[in-house]
Amino acid sequence: MTGLGVRYDLGNGHPLIGARMPDLDLVVADRSVRMFELLRDARPIVITFGEPGGVDQARLGERVPVIAATCDGKWELPAIGFVDPPTALFVRPDGYVAAVDGSFQELLTQWR
Repeated sequence: MTGLGVRYDLGNGHPLIGARMPDLDLVVADRSVRMFELLRDARPIVITFGEPGGVDQARLGERVPVIAATCDGKWELPAIGFVDPPTALFVRPDGYVAAVDGSFQELLTQWR
């Protein structure tokens, strides 16, 4: 048992909310990286997919980095299946997604 199917009750909305972030192949700053490489510092992160500037870095301060990334295709989640990628998400230090897209602006102020 891996526990990858564990899902926290962090609200409704996108299927990623409360789920473990899959270890996707991402492109960040023209470099290929695995999702979990971005979590090595044991800090929460915000990842944006799409137009840069969609997240206000000033509201986050220095504690929560905003990382612009790209990822092709749908994402496969354990126990859920395939989902469309969001435009932005907030990933906790333990790798679980706390908020997706517009649902996280209020949550982000708690991490300042």
